[in-house]
This record gives sequence, structure tokens and C-alpha cells, in this order.
Amino acid sequence: MPPELPSIETSYSWTRLVVSITLSTLGCVGMWSLVVALPAVQADFNAPRADATLPYTLTTIGFMIGGIIVGRLADRFGILPPLAGGTILMSLGYVLTASAPSLLVFAVVSGVTIGLGGAASFAPLVADASLWFDRHRGLAISLATVGSSLAGVVWPPIIQHFIAAVGWRQTHIGIGLFCLATMLPLSLVLLRRRPVFHKATPEAASTGSTHQAIGLAPSVTQSLLGFAGLCCCVAMSMPQVHLVAYCGDLGYGPARGAEMLAVMLGFGVASRLIFGWVLNFIGGLPTLLVGSAMQAIALALYLPFNGLVSLYVVSAIFGLAQGGIVPSYAVIIRELFPAQEAGLRVSLAISVTLAGMALGGWLAGAIYDWTGSYAAALVNGIAWNIMNMAIAAWLLHRRTLPRRLAASRQQILSA
Repeated sequence: MPPELPSIETSYSWTRLVVSITLSTLGCVGMWSLVVALPAVQADFNAPRADATLPYTLTTIGFMIGGIIVGRLADRFGILPPLAGGTILMSLGYVLTASAPSLLVFAVVSGVTIGLGGAASFAPLVADASLWFDRHRGLAISLATVGSSLAGVVWPPIIQHFIAAVGWRQTHIGIGLFCLATMLPLSLVLLRRRPVFHKATPEAASTGSTHQAIGLAPSVTQSLLGFAGLCCCVAMSMPQVHLVAYCGDLGYGPARGAEMLAVMLGFGVASRLIFGWVLNFIGGLPTLLVGSAMQAIALALYLPFNGLVSLYVVSAIFGLAQGGIVPSYAVIIRELFPAQEAGLRVSLAISVTLAGMALGGWLAGAIYDWTGSYAAALVNGIAWNIMNMAIAAWLLHRRTLPRRLAASRQQILSA
């Protein structure tokens, strides 16, 4: 029996994970600040609802593109240089957007600076965390994604308070300065480069395993996972992007919507912890299918319930349901692809989910403008969610097919 290889996990792995979560919580402010500011921005520029979501849409696209770029850079140079550069760019963007003269300028500057810069705080940090764990990788990856949800818990009430007190422009300046002062010193903890994987380790041995495990070319597998991520996040974005505005339409006020968003993402944090253990136990594809099914059910609950208390409850349920979806993609990538490609491939898979958030946020606003309500937007989200479930089920079928065929063959031979 060959000797057991030493684990790559150390106390530093866990310290690095905690710092990564903190950095992600701070740096993912761009995902939520524009959601909370949507009513104020819409009023300031006197724009339709769909147009007012343009800054969020372009920022999310910036997160997607920036995540892919930073992931590739992290594979070559480590996470610290692109993370520091992204932090500076994001902080500068918040200061610049405060003086935007028009909605279009505000949206473009947000996408180029807040989006591209903040991207380093999301998918690339998840990919980096996956490199420092083997025994608890599913849990570590799930925890690494918690920062984006924690950002949604921490930031919306704070941002809403300051928007009400000093306006969204001054609030943006404050966000930029605060992130610059806190994130740059913290990022120095990530100075150490990733572990080196030798040819004898399971990490290196996974090269080319996509064909063996699922019977598809790597590019096809990556594309299918990308489209699945797009679909699930079109559905996910509807309540996350429009909940504050929805509560305003119902007469509850944007402050109640910000609280509901914080409740949703707070339960999302708890969900990430739960699904982290589930990922370790059953793997990425089964977890993706379970999480996607739960999200579809939770999304449907928004259709019959629009009372104040019921919206808090449904938002909590939605947070619990969707928490395991995004971490699943990172785990699936690490199950099917070599560690040397983790930075690019994990960042690509997770960043494409942001394209779904951008598309879904805009679609929901456009459908609202066309119909005057969010009911049709919810139905649209459920339909996209069903497509995600179909892809996850098919990939899971392909992955388990060789084992089922081998078991059947064994039964025939032993009969």
C-alpha cells in the first residue's frame, strides 16, 4: 500500500481563508452598493427603472471580465499583485462616480473601475483558497464565497443609512476611501505563493481527467458549466437586484427592502456553511442540482406572497436555498481540472455567473417597465432556473454513467 501523501492544509491555510473572506466582504461592496442606491440614482437622473439598473449591469459585467483577467494573472504571479491593483482601481472608481454628470457616465465609470477593480475580491480569491486545501476543500471553497454574501449583509444597511443622511454621491466617496485604507494592508497576508504541486500528487494527476470523468472535452465542459451559471444567476438576480425597489413600489420603503436584502444574504451565509459540508459529502454536481431546485421553489414563493412579514420570510428562504449554487461551480472545476489551471478556470466559471446577474437584473427591470409589475419577471427567472437544473442533471448523468455501466457489467459477469 503506497504511503499517504502529506496534506497541503496548514494553520496558515485557515488564516489565509479568514483574510480572504474579510477582503471579499469589503471588496464585493460593488455588488450591493448600486442595488441599494438604485432608487436614489433613478430619482437623481430622472431615469426609467431599466435604465437605472444600467450601472449595476455594467459593474457586474466588469466583475465578470475582471475576474477572468485577475484569475489568469493570479495563475502566473500569485493573487497579491492583481488584488492590490484591483483595490486601488475600485476605490478610485467610487470617488470618480461621485461627480458623474449623467447616468451614462456614472454607469460606464462604475463598470470600468468598480467592476473591473472589485472583481479581484470575488472569484480569484475563491480560486486561490481552493489551492490551499485538500481534505476540506469543499468546505473551504464554500466559505471563501461567503464574503460576497457577507458584503450583502453588512453593506446595504450602512449604505442606506448614509444615502439617507448625506446622499449617494458622498456615500460613494466614503466607500472608496474606507476600502482603500482597509484592504491594502490586509492583502499583504496573501503574499505567500500557492503550494507547488509535484507530479506524484493527486493535484497534478488530475490533468486531463475531464475526458475520463465526464466524457467531454474540457472546453465543452467549461462552456456547459458557464451556461448553467448564467441561467441560475439570471434567476438569482431578480430578487437580489430589485428587492429594494420592489419594496418601494409596495409602499414599504427602500429601508425595509435593504433590511430584507440583508436578511436574505445573512441566511445565504448560513446556507454557505451548510452547503460546504454537503459539498464535501456528495460533491459538486449533486449539490448544484439540489441547490438549483431549492432556488426555483424559493423564487416561486415571491409570486403569491407580498405582505411585509411574508416578504421577510420568503427572502430568508431564498437565501437558504441559493447559498450552495455558486460554490458548487468551483468544486466541480477542481474535481474535473488540474490545480495549475484553477485560477483561470474557477474565475471563469464563477465570473460567468455574474453575467447572469447582469442580464437578469436588466431583464427584470425591462420586464417591469413593459408590464408594470414584477410577476412576469419572476416567471422569467423560474424558466432560466429550470434550464440550469436540466444542464446539472445531464452532466451528473454523464459523470455517473461509467460507474453504473461498470456495476451492470460486474453483475452480468458474476451471474
